[in-house]
Amino acid sequence: MIIYALTFAITCFSLGLILNLWRVVVGPAKSDRILALDTMVINAIALLILMGIWQGTTIYFEVSMLFALVGFVSTVSYCRFLLRGDIIE
Repeated sequence: MIIYALTFAITCFSLGLILNLWRVVVGPAKSDRILALDTMVINAIALLILMGIWQGTTIYFEVSMLFALVGFVSTVSYCRFLLRGDIIE
């Protein structure tokens, strides 16, 4: 039964990742693209965690934590660049 739930969840998050990619390409404003990239990071983290459950290993959980840290820093730096024109003052 867990296999069906994991398959359904992976399908849903993959669809969300594809739709966010469409928003990144077609987004009307730069802020929409930033939000879509941030949501893509969240969907990718969810996919990594689901793959860790599917495979039964803990390495995916560690990779997802690193990916979350890099995603947060990149989102903050990109927003700061948009607002101020530079990242480091």
